[in-house]
Amino acid sequence: MSIDLPTPRGSLIPDRTLDGLTWLRVGGPADWLFQPADEDDLADFLAALDPGVPVFPMGVGSNLIVRDGGIRGVVIRLGRAFNSVEIDGDTVTAGAAALDAQVARRAAEAGLDLTFLRTIPGSIGGAVRMNAGCYGSYVADHLIDAQAVTRQGARVTLTPADLRFGYRETHLPTDWVITSARLRAALGDPDRLHAKMADQLARRDESQPTRERSAGSTFRNPAGFSSTGQADDVHDLKAWSLIDRAGLRGHSWGGAQMSEKHPNFLLNTGGATAAELEALGELVRRRVLEESGHDLQWEVIRIGDPGPDTD
Repeated sequence: MSIDLPTPRGSLIPDRTLDGLTWLRVGGPADWLFQPADEDDLADFLAALDPGVPVFPMGVGSNLIVRDGGIRGVVIRLGRAFNSVEIDGDTVTAGAAALDAQVARRAAEAGLDLTFLRTIPGSIGGAVRMNAGCYGSYVADHLIDAQAVTRQGARVTLTPADLRFGYRETHLPTDWVITSARLRAALGDPDRLHAKMADQLARRDESQPTRERSAGSTFRNPAGFSSTGQADDVHDLKAWSLIDRAGLRGHSWGGAQMSEKHPNFLLNTGGATAAELEALGELVRRRVLEESGHDLQWEVIRIGDPGPDTD
């Protein structure tokens, strides 16, 4: 894309390959990768950027397939200037680049219960955008408000009513960049909160392929809620159960595979292309629809152009 871009104070890199920035380790280059120096830099850059240039905010790449042809436009990735965690009373203010696990730990140290975030891969910006949740708790249950910069460079404060939270979704425009969020948490004993998180981690490691190259849960649960972690949890309409019933546990396509351990985890077993990962996911969707009548919806975000060899 031949166009003059504003000159920011942060880093602006042309033709930046993105595979090393995603957990699945796939994807072609972005036309530009912009890492703003701070919120002023981000707002000024977007205000001056040609409105015709697409923008895609990218977190730590934990829930993302970048297609092999890469992303046209500017990918925005927030760095250290956006990863602070501050605590005041029962309120936790976290920068969008702060890791969910980091926020959970810092809150627990202060005697605040955001333990549900401990096992969620990714950063707070993505957690807000996707209404991340597990064990019966969601970002929507805790969010006071979030700060964001619009595609036009305006700074806005977003309330839960503005975001219109749903299961694994908000109504936030895809090219707005969340920069921070304020979360309210219940009080708890720090030792008990840390013990609770240790138990959650142990259960996660037992049931999920945490040492494999994945992007977390691949499809949303048709049940419309995350696993509660309780003994009475119902699995009939969980994505993993439907995939298992369709006979696709461990099924592979090139270097892509549905995990043997947890069939709703899509793995790069080594050398997979984005096209193979996406093709396997679409195969799973077709087979599950045929077997059960349920139309699985992607939870993993897929973006970009297909590679030159993709049909």
